[in-house]
Amino acid sequence: MSDTQHNGGDAGASSSNDSGGNKKRPWVPPKFVQEALGHLPIVEDGQHPQKRFYRSRAHCNPLSHNDAFEYPPNPDAMDWCPLYPALANPTVRFLDVGCGFGGLTVALSTLFPEKVVLALEIRAKVCEFVRLRIQEMRKESPPRAENANVLKTNAMKYLPHFFHKGQLEKIFFCFPDPHFKAKNHRRRIISERLLTEYAYLLAEGGLLYAITDVEELHHWHVAKLTEHASFERIPDERLVGDVTVAAITNETEEGKKVERAKGKKFLCVFRRRPDAVVIQEMKQSWPEWTGENEEKEEEE
Repeated sequence: MSDTQHNGGDAGASSSNDSGGNKKRPWVPPKFVQEALGHLPIVEDGQHPQKRFYRSRAHCNPLSHNDAFEYPPNPDAMDWCPLYPALANPTVRFLDVGCGFGGLTVALSTLFPEKVVLALEIRAKVCEFVRLRIQEMRKESPPRAENANVLKTNAMKYLPHFFHKGQLEKIFFCFPDPHFKAKNHRRRIISERLLTEYAYLLAEGGLLYAITDVEELHHWHVAKLTEHASFERIPDERLVGDVTVAAITNETEEGKKVERAKGKKFLCVFRRRPDAVVIQEMKQSWPEWTGENEEKEEEE
């Protein structure tokens, strides 16, 4: 048999197989591939979002300008009603900065149903996950998380555009980026400059919570807050039994990850001091001005 006849026979056999009852079915990508390509919805109606579709880098540079954020010119121009449609004239009191996948935000909305909770997240995919998570919780019977929502923004730049002086009662910083390199310490969410901003937004007697699994960063938090005149630390023994402390320790995704790894968590809570006390102390620390001081300055 010639090569031509042999090849022709193979072709004929292949043709007969294709035209017969043993047709090959076209390959269909798995469901997760279709979802990733946008051929299927990532979240079907009535289902909660899945984290595997919203994975993102653990941290990003908050000082970069690689993304645009919308923000009001001043707090009076901010309309909160679309974020909290079930509430009349909502006023944010609890702020979860860098909320991650929203574990603490959801927990706070349940523990304090009379308070309006806002989560802030700089990463778009993670923020969308939290938004969908809260959206699905509101569809439950009875609805949940109607006093909670999330906003994509940069907390290091735009907070005074959203909140009035003394509006917030609690601010939470849970497992923030440690930015280990000394040149990147300016990116840390707790710093001298930002603490003055947080003091402006916190009501007198308001609380600032900071928790981390990095001991060096914990010492940084304690040192910066202690040095700031507007804050005073609450002793750890007075935090025993505080449901808020239990929530920030156990309800965040990062906190659960540390727990699984049998790591340590370092917490500090500071209270916003009254302005009158801070001003009085500052006046007492100023040198007393006399005519002699003025004469010495003129001579110099």
